Amino acid sequence: MCGIVAYVGHQDASRVLIDGLKRLEYRGYDSSGIAILGPRPYVAKAVGKVAALERKVWQEKPEGSIGIAHTRWATHGKPTEANAHPHSDCSGQIFLVHNGIIENYLQLKKNLSGEGHVFTSETDTEILAHLVESAYQGDLEAAVQKALLQVEGTYGIAVLHVSNPHQIILARRGSPIVLGIGNGESLAASDPSAIAQHTDQVVYLEDNEVARLEPGKFFISTLQNRRVDRSVTAIDVDMGSHELGEFPHFMLKEIFEQPETVENAIRGRLNHSEGVAKLGGLESVLDRLEQARHLIIVSCGTSYYAGLLGRYVFEALTDLTVEVELASEFRYRKLNLRQNTVVLAISQSGETADTLAALREAKRKGALVVGLVNVVGSSIARETHAGVYCHAGLEIGVASTKSFLSQVTILTLMALLIGRSRDLSYEEGFNLIRALEKVPDQIREILTQSDQIRKLAEKYVDARHFLYIGRKYQYPVALEGALKLKEIAYIHAEGYAAGEMKHGPIALIDPSFPTMAIVPEDSSYEKIASNIQEIRARDGRVIAVATPGNTRLSSLADDVILVPHTLDPVMPLLTVIPLQLFAYHCAVLRGCDVDKPRNLAKSVTVE
Repeated sequence: MCGIVAYVGHQDASRVLIDGLKRLEYRGYDSSGIAILGPRPYVAKAVGKVAALERKVWQEKPEGSIGIAHTRWATHGKPTEANAHPHSDCSGQIFLVHNGIIENYLQLKKNLSGEGHVFTSETDTEILAHLVESAYQGDLEAAVQKALLQVEGTYGIAVLHVSNPHQIILARRGSPIVLGIGNGESLAASDPSAIAQHTDQVVYLEDNEVARLEPGKFFISTLQNRRVDRSVTAIDVDMGSHELGEFPHFMLKEIFEQPETVENAIRGRLNHSEGVAKLGGLESVLDRLEQARHLIIVSCGTSYYAGLLGRYVFEALTDLTVEVELASEFRYRKLNLRQNTVVLAISQSGETADTLAALREAKRKGALVVGLVNVVGSSIARETHAGVYCHAGLEIGVASTKSFLSQVTILTLMALLIGRSRDLSYEEGFNLIRALEKVPDQIREILTQSDQIRKLAEKYVDARHFLYIGRKYQYPVALEGALKLKEIAYIHAEGYAAGEMKHGPIALIDPSFPTMAIVPEDSSYEKIASNIQEIRARDGRVIAVATPGNTRLSSLADDVILVPHTLDPVMPLLTVIPLQLFAYHCAVLRGCDVDKPRNLAKSVTVE
């Protein structure tokens, strides 16, 4: 979502800031802007790509070694230069960028207007600049603290004042801010990848904290001005993830990285001799996990579908009662968490606002909360009692691919770990381990079909609607496949449990409404084969994702994509790959922006 970069030091601030914004482009945005304090204040804004802002800045060559920059994803107000950040106050001396949503901005705006403040944008963010102006009496940090005490909502902000040319004030509540400390220079960003090329020494702000950043040093306090001691930690960001290499798009690159994704997820985490998984991040709470009777998985989007898959796997390998909840709904329900309940929060970024709110509510109710995230040091990683990292590497494409695969792999390991402490036999555990170890090479085999899947996409790319169906383990795969087609190819697609066909969706079937059916020869094969016959009886076209040797299916489906045989709980790691490739090739053929689909953001840090 929105991205923040800030710099104070000895370098040309414009170059550092623009480079940082480029490294945040994958998060999703629709406009950008920059403010630099030099001989005179400089502000530039642009709608669209960071490249448009970069052209303005390079032409105008602003001077200064302190500045802030922002990529905006529109919430309040359309994507326009007037609404782009940074925003300023009436005097033009304060410049502010903001991630998040100010919930009481209308009342604050009314109060400020009554004091004579004049507003020039449609945004809630501009309110913050005027609040700081109203509170400013020569101390910018104190003014920010006083202003934020009036704010309801979420924020990550960076603030400049022309009277403080060596100081940036930052603050967070619900929206991430990381500080980077270098040699005679300091940086800050909403994502470590924006500053990792300058320093690996970082400090994470917590909620309701304010930081004062000066060249090579930082100071942290609470909103009530109580000083906070925070140690610097080292990060390891793979900057090579920002390079396309031989691939035309990051999404395709990341699809092809998925054999390594699974290898990274299972490396060092399999115990063959005992047929069990070893997850060091859960060892501190292992006794409570072994006593658990109830598991609630909370997540959003693709991570939610990973959670749905996790439910089937946990139910197959353990005796847990499992629920899967949309995090955006979970916190607003009346929660009656039974004893020995575990809440598992899944998020690629570790910053998803709805999932953070859900885990906080679960902690408030006394549940053990564990996390599954990809970003080390993220908010969910820090706020859960324990957890596991995906180690999937940086994912640039907005539409998640390798993160989904990593999440499903690790959910399987979690279920194996708990299952072996209960009724799951050594033989069952060992067979699952062997199946997981074969997955990387099986994915490589599927990836060799990319060109054939592209030809299939050419055949179906003009369809305006698509139905995806699956049963049991393949039902969440159908949901994820449909989501990918919607996200990047802008084709309306619905994912359904195949057994629900006769309860409504079959009314849509005609020759112009194709169906993607996920039908490996598993325990539900006969049932979904009958569903395909129902579709064919109504002249519907069918693409089947199937396993080799199924001659019956070749007579039922118009087209077939083959994936290797494996155990039922592991099969989704294979069947999802063709769906990712199909969506990708459809998007390319339709001329869509594959890596940055319209209206979407990589890290959703607002509710």
